[in-house]
Amino acid sequence: MTRSTSLASPFDLKLKILPHGEGLPLPAYHSIEAAGADLAAAVPENEPLILQPGRFVLVPAGLAMALRQGYEAQIRPRSGLAFKYGVTVLNAPGTIDADYRGEIKVLLINHGSGDFKITRGLRIAQMIIAPVVQVRFEPVAKLDDSARGSAGFGSTGS
Repeated sequence: MTRSTSLASPFDLKLKILPHGEGLPLPAYHSIEAAGADLAAAVPENEPLILQPGRFVLVPAGLAMALRQGYEAQIRPRSGLAFKYGVTVLNAPGTIDADYRGEIKVLLINHGSGDFKITRGLRIAQMIIAPVVQVRFEPVAKLDDSARGSAGFGSTGS
């Protein structure tokens, strides 16, 4: 796959494959301009997880990583799982901070009507690497005016 010139410059991301993640595919982008790299379930081959309707489970991805300072990893749902089965990431998007070195795990919930089987290697979520900006919070007595003002939910159209 060749990289489009419109994308940001890639960099190497060090991954540690954990014993139960050996043999699984590395996170992978499945199209030339994909934002998210798919993560696979690192459950035992002979012990799939059965996710019942209304229940949630923490699914191991079998790897850890060392993000660069100033970046985060966002764990987001896969649209196909949501559309076909009602299965999604419960805390979407999940955030992995640059200083975390533990195993990547995905919190899935089944909003569907039937059991969902999580097998070894199943693509369960997508991971997006994004820059982080930390701000300095400054309490003030009054905020600058804007065209929208304090109009909230649904105020910019249907």
